[in-house]
Amino acid sequence: MNTVLEVRDLCKTYIVNKRQNNVLRNVSFTVNEGEMIGIMGPSGSGKSTLLYTVSGMDKMTAGEVFFCGKNMSAMPEKELAAVRLEDMGFIFQQMYMMKNLSVLDNIILPAVKSAKNRESNKKIEQRGRELMKRLGIEEIAGNDINEVSGGQLQRACICRSMINHPKIIFADEPTGSLNRASSEEVMEELTKLNADGTTMMIVTHDVKVASRCGKVLFIVDGNIKGDYTVDSSANSRDRERSLNHWLMEMGW
Repeated sequence: MNTVLEVRDLCKTYIVNKRQNNVLRNVSFTVNEGEMIGIMGPSGSGKSTLLYTVSGMDKMTAGEVFFCGKNMSAMPEKELAAVRLEDMGFIFQQMYMMKNLSVLDNIILPAVKSAKNRESNKKIEQRGRELMKRLGIEEIAGNDINEVSGGQLQRACICRSMINHPKIIFADEPTGSLNRASSEEVMEELTKLNADGTTMMIVTHDVKVASRCGKVLFIVDGNIKGDYTVDSSANSRDRERSLNHWLMEMGW
């Protein structure tokens, strides 16, 4: 099994009012191809900082992050930006999209901007429509982003994250601003994508969301306190119950 992400002794420190705040402390883990990893922990534990740092959106203070064998900590910013655009997908709690573009145009924008992509705009648009059809939102392709529901918009964000055939998708609280029904729909789609082989790393505070992952890392005060392998053969209720029990043991 190929390793997509290898994190070695990662540290992230912020200086606030001349005081040092160690948000991540010697964090090490690996994400293998096809895995779906959940990141959980109390508020302020460093979950989102971990995601932003290992994906290259935020600079690390110390340590190393290898993405598909390449040392991201040694990459110049221009190369790092190209890796994020062309080899990674991102889904956030706040569904950032360009207000002056239609839903479809927002989805295909990363492919249009990619220097590596040699496809015609027609081909790119066709792939965008195929992704929308796959996620059941093809009817909103021409809509403005303020003309669709939150659940539809988040599924559009999933389509956008997939448009460049990423090697990994990073998701930060992807269901955090959705109601329960929309949350279930979005997680169903992410689970299907993972089953098709897409590697994912998901930050969440929701046990129901985390129970769909194959493995959960529990982070406290910038350290990974433990990891839990979810029993994929169990039903959803038993997965949630077992994960919740482990989290309580870890001090959740």
